[in-house]
Amino acid sequence: MATLTVWKFENWDGANQAIGTLESLAKQGLIKVHDAAAVSWQPEAKRPKTRQLRNLAGAGAVGGMFWGMLFGLIFLMPLAGAAIGAASGALAGSLTDVGIDDGFIKSMRDQLKPGTSALFLMSSDAVPDKVKETFDATGLKPELIQSNLSNEQEAALREMFAD
Repeated sequence: MATLTVWKFENWDGANQAIGTLESLAKQGLIKVHDAAAVSWQPEAKRPKTRQLRNLAGAGAVGGMFWGMLFGLIFLMPLAGAAIGAASGALAGSLTDVGIDDGFIKSMRDQLKPGTSALFLMSSDAVPDKVKETFDATGLKPELIQSNLSNEQEAALREMFAD
């Protein structure tokens, strides 16, 4: 079963700094990374910068379309207005079917502000205590927000965003 986790950092560059730690954890077998993306929001910027971490993603990656849609719902929909919001309703409904609901979207929107960053991670086989302990040892001390996906939800997500 895959897990979608979000590690929020109080530093705008914390997610980027954590990438090396994530790579190390994967090499140690403490986590299996399926796909990942980082969001960095500099204090003076109007919007955050996002990037998919393809070098960490395995063959089962869900791809940039998933991250683009998720980040669009989190960061752009409040700004885009009703017309685009109505058009994206079906897409948001599809995410709900795979375990990413309005509550998750709203929580991310409320928590990720200028001056913060986040590492969005699709993973499995994690040793949560070791992962958290290793991230904390970097001095970044991220906050973990987690949404579990069932095997069926993971398969639906991969199918929805297959190339």
